[in-house]
Amino acid sequence: MLAKIEQLLQEVKALSAQNPDELEALRIKYLSKKGAINALMADFRNVPAEQKKEVGIKLNELKNLAQERIAALKETFENQDNSAAELDLTRTAYPIKLGTRHPLTIVRNEIIDIFGRMGFTIADGPEVEDDWHVFSSMNFPEDHPARDMQDTFFIETHPDIILRTHTSSVQSRVMEVSQPPIRVICPGRVYRNEAISYRAHCFFHQVEGLYVDKNVSFTDLKQVLLQFAQEMFGPDTKIRLRPSYFPFTEPSAEMDISCDICGGEGCPFCKYTGWVEILGCGMVDPAVLEANGIDSKVYTGYAFGMGVERITNLKYKVKDLRMFSENDTRFLEEFESAN
Repeated sequence: MLAKIEQLLQEVKALSAQNPDELEALRIKYLSKKGAINALMADFRNVPAEQKKEVGIKLNELKNLAQERIAALKETFENQDNSAAELDLTRTAYPIKLGTRHPLTIVRNEIIDIFGRMGFTIADGPEVEDDWHVFSSMNFPEDHPARDMQDTFFIETHPDIILRTHTSSVQSRVMEVSQPPIRVICPGRVYRNEAISYRAHCFFHQVEGLYVDKNVSFTDLKQVLLQFAQEMFGPDTKIRLRPSYFPFTEPSAEMDISCDICGGEGCPFCKYTGWVEILGCGMVDPAVLEANGIDSKVYTGYAFGMGVERITNLKYKVKDLRMFSENDTRFLEEFESAN
């Protein structure tokens, strides 16, 4: 019997298993009721009395070793199972690269910060709007081209529900529920039914501003825009206001800044004019004030609006508008240092 025990001891010391099924087979072979160790214990009664002490010690050593060895193998497999359960095979492979803010977000936040320091607060509104807030309250005539389906995305008709074409709808909503003084900027996404190209897209981003109070003048507007231009493009930036037309402002103007590449001397970027257009502006038309419940005989105001993509193009010299929405990480990584 001692020879059998010694043989089993050597076998147990060398136990190994590749998976839980093999381990269970080993447990049955050595430790089950019909296993090899229990069979030896059943034969223990046949051992001569003078050998019982020596055989008993060896038998207990064998049983303890077998239990310890199988328990250790079982713990190994349990740890492996826990590791596998925690592993998400759908996650991004290590190492995870940190992202950056989108260039449009960088510029939008900078615009908000500049106007915030001049006392403007942020106003927001829905992207799916009704005709009144987008067009009628902004003094658009019934036959204005912007009301055509060729220019605007219509969700429903009669009544007309559309994707807003500008964030002026937010200005309307603010004037509906507020009385002057009103000083807000309205950042957000807008939509127009245009062919996608390097210079146009069916959606883009705007920041519009509105200031309504007593005795607001065009001079106030010009000074605010000059301050903005110099904060955004540099202290040597000059501005130029050219007469223009918008249904919601009168008088209206387009604003140009001196080209920050050539310093106003003329280059291919500014088409050798020395100036680059960045936004539209003007004094709020009295009809717009009246339509939104504000007495135009008491209050005046100014408004302006700019495309965030346009400002970003000028600031970072991005030539293709489509790059902002293509999610090309090679392009986006170029703005890491701008964050």
